[in-house]
Amino acid sequence: MNTTVLAADLGGTNLRMAVVSSDGGILHRVRKKTPESRSRDDIVAAIRNSASECMEAVQGTEIAAMGVAVPATMDFNGGILKNSPQLPSLNGLNLAEALKADFDFPMVTDNDATSAAVGEHWLGATSGFENSICITLGTGVGGGLIIHNEPYRGNSGTAGEIGHVCVEPGGFPCGCGSCGCVEQYASAIGIGNLFLQLKDGYCDSLLKDFERPTPLDVFEAANSSDALALEVFRMFGMYLGIALAGLINVLNPDVIVIGGGVSAAWELFIGHARSEIQKRAFREPAEHAKLVRAKLGDDAGILGVARLALLARK
Repeated sequence: MNTTVLAADLGGTNLRMAVVSSDGGILHRVRKKTPESRSRDDIVAAIRNSASECMEAVQGTEIAAMGVAVPATMDFNGGILKNSPQLPSLNGLNLAEALKADFDFPMVTDNDATSAAVGEHWLGATSGFENSICITLGTGVGGGLIIHNEPYRGNSGTAGEIGHVCVEPGGFPCGCGSCGCVEQYASAIGIGNLFLQLKDGYCDSLLKDFERPTPLDVFEAANSSDALALEVFRMFGMYLGIALAGLINVLNPDVIVIGGGVSAAWELFIGHARSEIQKRAFREPAEHAKLVRAKLGDDAGILGVARLALLARK
């Protein structure tokens, strides 16, 4: 019998909501901007309204549970959102409790990158692998771990914060309070940082008149063989590879899957990342670990948290 759940992926820019069946089929979806106010009440209301809109669209279909993926570290056992740099008004909120008054079915919440890892493991690029690492390259760097076919959250629920692995002691300051985190080098933020660091040495660059180009500007310049843009992506890949080599040595994964919007520049950075892995990781685990692109795109978080909601109700 096919079971149906609601699944939401809350981000700093967009809120995605879908009705998902137990075989991973998406029956209906909505996408809205995350409230500009960033207030707790408005965000909860937006989730509530999107859920109601989805339920209205599939009238007659029983909803068994609901899952929400959030950009926050959290107390997984207590359900409390601990730290959401993109949506700080949610800090300290039990989101499941806030929504329970409106919906008469079980609620689960989880970190967005962990949810993406679960989604890729269920229906995407890491399906069939027992141990995997999921990395999302977007505005920042997110990470999720699957160990022995289960999401690994660590003692207090913060495992998988790959974006805050240090790759350059004394490097760019990070919003986490540290400096030199891989998020500051291998992300949309990182592309801007590396451009500013390098630009004075490339007077003939197509990007010379930019104060801080967008990642798309740098991507297009690199595809036009611009030396500065190519160097940005070389360093991007180098720093990503340093972080991946450390993860391979520590976790010995079967596969590392890389997704997120910035992964569209795959061909520009992945060779440099592989080169660093070969230099820095132990040979056997480095040869064993496959490096692959994500398959599920924007649906990874929705499908992952839907899977978690399906499992929670059993």
